[in-house]
Amino acid sequence: MKISIARPRELGAPERARWREIQKGDASLDNPFLSVEFAVALDRLRDYVRVAVIEQDDRIVGFFPYERHSFGIGKPLGGFLTTCHGLIAMPGLEMDARTLLRACRLTVYDFDHLVAGQPTFAPYENDVRPAPVMDFTAGYDAWLDQVKANSPKNLKTVRYKERKLGREQGELRLAWASPDAGELRTLLAWKSDQYRRTGRVDRFAQPWIVELTDLMHASRSPDFSGVLTMLYAGDTPVAGHFGLMTATTLVGWFPAYDTEYARYSPGIVHHMRMAEAAARSGLDIIDMGKGGKEYKDWLKSGTLYVAEGRVSRPTPAAAVHWIGRTPVNKARTIVLDRPSLYKAADRVLKGFGRVRSSLQHDPNTVPKEMPGAH
Repeated sequence: MKISIARPRELGAPERARWREIQKGDASLDNPFLSVEFAVALDRLRDYVRVAVIEQDDRIVGFFPYERHSFGIGKPLGGFLTTCHGLIAMPGLEMDARTLLRACRLTVYDFDHLVAGQPTFAPYENDVRPAPVMDFTAGYDAWLDQVKANSPKNLKTVRYKERKLGREQGELRLAWASPDAGELRTLLAWKSDQYRRTGRVDRFAQPWIVELTDLMHASRSPDFSGVLTMLYAGDTPVAGHFGLMTATTLVGWFPAYDTEYARYSPGIVHHMRMAEAAARSGLDIIDMGKGGKEYKDWLKSGTLYVAEGRVSRPTPAAAVHWIGRTPVNKARTIVLDRPSLYKAADRVLKGFGRVRSSLQHDPNTVPKEMPGAH
């Protein structure tokens, strides 16, 4: 077995075609974050992106895209931005993970959304998590029947708000796969506002992430595309989503809505409309990704699985990395396992978001809910 290292942009047409061939040959790899187009786009923006090309008997049998950071710390391609990563390889390919790391000049590889069960990394999985999906392989109506069975009350409530939104704000329509850059900017502004309101880091404060989103929005091919959807009430955009798509799978990425219309639950209304448009366009799956959002439980009609774990070589850098990362990962797992803790953490973050917003408006004012305000 031969392993050579390159930057994704350096792959020629035959290598890229082979990547797509391998990906299409295994249903578990049908995710745009595993596509060569995503790797090449990210490589244009970040200097630490690499790919290991794995050959056996003079034939390429796999690709391993990754990020190589200081001290040989390896991270999944796209890191916190992505919801799926792993080895794009022929089914059943088995190789020693530490041998792969050595060839990549990595001391450690930490993963949290790896395609579960890959032979190379399976021995190092310490947790496997469900990723709910909307499955349209039996048709849109079959999916809708499943949603109704999951929670008839939620479906009834959403349909009521959908009608109310259309009646009070204007006829509803969904723009599917919109090429409009202005619509994308509107969506990203909503998302930035959501990050701040909920106490999260605003990803779009980083110019390279905005540039990556623009590159993905401009991507159009049968095997890989950026997909922007926008829900309108009359002539007013009220909710939207930007994600990535293979020929058969759309992955959720950046959903957001205009808070002025929050009383109508426009985000969920948009998801229902997006599901119908995706099914009608021939997609099989919308992958909603792992996470603690309650709406995923009643919109799902299937489940994929992703794994968390860590591979390391015996080096000082790997030991230091373990000390810094393992307690954090364990704490996150504990929170995700307990809905009450997840909700409490979410409330705390939203509280910080409100405090930060208040201070930005008037830095000399101490919000009343802060300790010591009285």
